[in-house]
This record gives sequence, structure tokens and C-alpha cells, in this order.
Amino acid sequence: MAVRALRGATTVDEDTPAQIEERVVALLDTLLERNGVDHDDLISILFTATEDLVSTFPATAARTRGLGDVPLICARELAIEGGTARCIRVMVHLETERSRSELHHVYLEGARGLRDDLPD
Repeated sequence: MAVRALRGATTVDEDTPAQIEERVVALLDTLLERNGVDHDDLISILFTATEDLVSTFPATAARTRGLGDVPLICARELAIEGGTARCIRVMVHLETERSRSELHHVYLEGARGLRDDLPD
């Protein structure tokens, strides 16, 4: 087993707790399902959010998915001119037997163009 990291991101259309929860859960579900990650494989999850998102923590949404026993933390994304608005990014640390090249990072909604260098 190796410790690896999965990356992903999504955006919301409006800064509401309901939409942040919906999009974060969709992002996590897609990321974990696409990579065959079980709950016990998870080590920790780091979320960042752009400064225009203030209604709730992305980690709160993750807890609704049953990840309350996984260490979760949120941070502010850098405010870069021209950056993607209303964006939530995630880095999931996990134990896996997969190589880095076998992992599939997930970018949804308005974040799809952030990493066009990654295979689908």
C-alpha cells in the first residue's frame, strides 16, 4: 500500500449551503467511485474555497456524506486575478495499491477546464 492523493474541483452557481452541499457531495462521490476508494482507505481530506464562498464550510457537506470520522480541513484559496469564481477544490489523501498513473482526478461543473492536461 502507498499513500497517494486525489485532486478535484467543482464550482457552484450561487453561494448557498444547499448548493455547496450538493456539489461537494457530487464531487466526492464521483472521485471516490471512479477510483474505487473505500471509506477505510481515506486518511484525510483538504478543501479550499475561493473568497466568494462564505455560506458554509465544504467539510460540513462532506460530513453529511458520512465522512465525519475522517480528518477534514478547509482553507481559503488564493485570490488570483482571473481565477475560477465560486470554486471548491479538494485533495484526498488515501492508502491505495494503485499507481499515480492509475488514479483519476475529477473536475466538475465550471472547474472542468482547470486541468485539461489530465486524461478523462
